[in-house]
Amino acid sequence: MGNQWDSKQQLLELLTSLVERGSITGSQEEVALSEYIYYLLKEKKYFQQYPHYLELHPVHDGRSFVTALVKQGDKKDTIVLLSHFDVVDVKDYGDLKHMAFQPIQLTKELKNRKSQLSEEVKKDLDSDEWLFGRGTMDMKAGLTVQLSMLEKAINGEFEGNILLVTVPDEEVNSAGMLSAVAVLDDFKKKFGLIYKACINSEPMFAKYPNDENQYIYSGSIGKMLASFYCSGIETHVGEPFSGLNATTLISEINRIMELNDTFCEQIEDEVTPPPTGLMMRDLKQEYSVQIPHTSVSMYNILMFKKSIEEIQEKLLTVAKKAARNVEEFYKERVTNYQKYLSFTPLNFNVNVVTYQELLDKATLKFGPNEIRRRLNYLSANRGDMGDRDFSTKMVSELAGLCKEYSPMIVLFYSPPFYPAVSSSDHEMIQNTIQNVISFTQDNYDISLNHQHYFPGLSDLSFVQLNESGTSIAHLTSSMPLYGNHFHLPFQEMKSLDIPILNIGPVGRDPHKWTERLHIPYALEYLPNILGYAIKSLLKN
Repeated sequence: MGNQWDSKQQLLELLTSLVERGSITGSQEEVALSEYIYYLLKEKKYFQQYPHYLELHPVHDGRSFVTALVKQGDKKDTIVLLSHFDVVDVKDYGDLKHMAFQPIQLTKELKNRKSQLSEEVKKDLDSDEWLFGRGTMDMKAGLTVQLSMLEKAINGEFEGNILLVTVPDEEVNSAGMLSAVAVLDDFKKKFGLIYKACINSEPMFAKYPNDENQYIYSGSIGKMLASFYCSGIETHVGEPFSGLNATTLISEINRIMELNDTFCEQIEDEVTPPPTGLMMRDLKQEYSVQIPHTSVSMYNILMFKKSIEEIQEKLLTVAKKAARNVEEFYKERVTNYQKYLSFTPLNFNVNVVTYQELLDKATLKFGPNEIRRRLNYLSANRGDMGDRDFSTKMVSELAGLCKEYSPMIVLFYSPPFYPAVSSSDHEMIQNTIQNVISFTQDNYDISLNHQHYFPGLSDLSFVQLNESGTSIAHLTSSMPLYGNHFHLPFQEMKSLDIPILNIGPVGRDPHKWTERLHIPYALEYLPNILGYAIKSLLKN
């Protein structure tokens, strides 16, 4: 039987057709692309013969994800091929925005704009081996090659089953994957499957600028979005010592948190990046001569093996240190100003609490029914407010009910949350990695470096669960949205417990307007490398 997605040219055409559908997270094109993939596969005779093996599954918000199973008789051993089809926005392309999803034309046009490009980008452009455009690298090339593996499975090239799962929303909240977890768990019983491994095909990420190394990963880094809400004491700017400006609190937190290496973890030559601020602002809606008395900041916390409990202790230590520093700063400023004027300053301590502790205080004061009513009212009138802003709004509501505790710093968490996962200690995965490294070296003279964690975040985070229930409770109890429009399928994740691998293409500049894909590796080498890995896993 002839293959549609086999040669380099056929794969390039498939990749181009996927990239041309500009599936920015949250857009109509994202909705349409899942349907395009579904109907693309529906044309295959195999799925016409076994239509129940191909499904378009709804996500709660109107989007959908695709599953396609190719079964070899009564065999149970199954390899899950995981991918996402959404991409980030294209505002960074400037006046080339209209070409961001036209990879062939964009690559040609960039040759006329070499003066705008760095030497590294020019070198790749001149080689004629790179394809530019949003989604070429992250991650429609990986999806393209996985679709070709599904076709090989239809043609009986693997001694086991292949289950393709491709999802929306990986770039924002992973709503697609969080919906897919329960389906994956259900499929085990429904189709009699044993999941041997889950392979993602996210592209390789550079560890440092101009990194030429190439990687294979046996895990995926974890992420928490830690947030600090600061409530000061309001006053007129003409009487600044009668209040406490919330921007002073948030500035001190940021000074301590930003690039703080004590949060870093190291495993062999891999190191988590230090935390960096993703958002920091006061919450005044309009200009006035009242000081900003509420503020918020959010930080990206990446982890390997540290528990949520350990990280929370470090975050609370930062908040308490910031609180003491601000108290001392205020006293120092008072002393300085008293040279000009004799006055009695405010006497205050900055309180530090978690969201759960704030919720407990508000509940004790007003009763559970009133607190529930207020939070439900906020939810009913949320409008189009995003998860991060709405989390802040919920904290602000409770802080406003407990003003006697101001000034205060409230530690809380916002979605998304990615657990750190790894199969570095799994014998079958380690054997497969060594086999793939040897295969790639022997056939292409390319040295793949094994890394324990994929550094760019991935949906692999949701096919295992290594955190304890106690540790997870520290996160969920202080996540205002948890159980309120957001949940994590912890039970199904624990039940799945699938060994993992990431084997993907070579690309550069993810999430930049110079995003590009190395065509020879992606469309000539990777299909053979991935096919070999699947065969190796099914033999083990």
